Amino acid sequence: MKELEKMLGMNTGSLSALLIDVGIRIAITLAILIIGFWIAKVVSKAVVKVLKKRGADDSLVSFMRSLTSIGLKVLVLITAMSQLGVEMTSFVAILGAAGLSIGLAFSGTLSNFAGGVMILLFKPFKVGDYVNMQGEEGTVKEILIFNTNLTTLDNKIIILANGAVANGTVTNFTKAEKRRVDWVFGIAYGDDLKVAKVLLDKFISEDERILKEGANFIGVGELGDSSVNITVRAWVKTEDYWNVFFTMNERVYNEFGDAGLSIPFPQMDVHMQKEG
Repeated sequence: MKELEKMLGMNTGSLSALLIDVGIRIAITLAILIIGFWIAKVVSKAVVKVLKKRGADDSLVSFMRSLTSIGLKVLVLITAMSQLGVEMTSFVAILGAAGLSIGLAFSGTLSNFAGGVMILLFKPFKVGDYVNMQGEEGTVKEILIFNTNLTTLDNKIIILANGAVANGTVTNFTKAEKRRVDWVFGIAYGDDLKVAKVLLDKFISEDERILKEGANFIGVGELGDSSVNITVRAWVKTEDYWNVFFTMNERVYNEFGDAGLSIPFPQMDVHMQKEG
């Protein structure tokens, strides 16, 4: 023990007091971390509850939840480091000196944060919208500080960086209240075009989901190699798009034949000549 006292330059009483002081600091630091992280979680949930009660957009709710949680956790970590005796002025000075390298290393992260802010400000999409961006397609599930999460039709989660999303092209399929559904139906050469157009017009008029005041259209779009292609365009509410699309396809397949119309398939006529 005497050798340890000589090596540390203090007596047993001083050493005991130092160990007790360090132990207390560590215990308080752990308490700050545990309680602080718990408070951060509670406050984040409270922010979400308040925003939802005020009717805030789901995109803003998820963003603020993420921002509040991360911000409070950073404050808790700084407080815990101060309790351990780390001089925060020195720590800030170190961060300032290393700021350039950190900024370069995390330039992508900062860009993603800025992208998240831009998305919330300009609202190219919101939670629940069906979009195509960065070559990926799905329903917006969450807009967080650094990334946006999509859910695909087969229930996969796609995580996209906000920086790339904010600077890229976004196709929002559900932002507008109505959409135009386009079809191309082919009938054989020699089939009665008038019968086909009357039948298609009937399908449109009988489907209550198709907007009758819209600029619906039926006309010959192309004289193809194997068929006369009829272009059909109809306007519907955005949420009815796919149901109307599939219903029309089924009616054409089931009822064209009964009206004496055939749906041709690609074919080629080969003429052979005998030599000699």
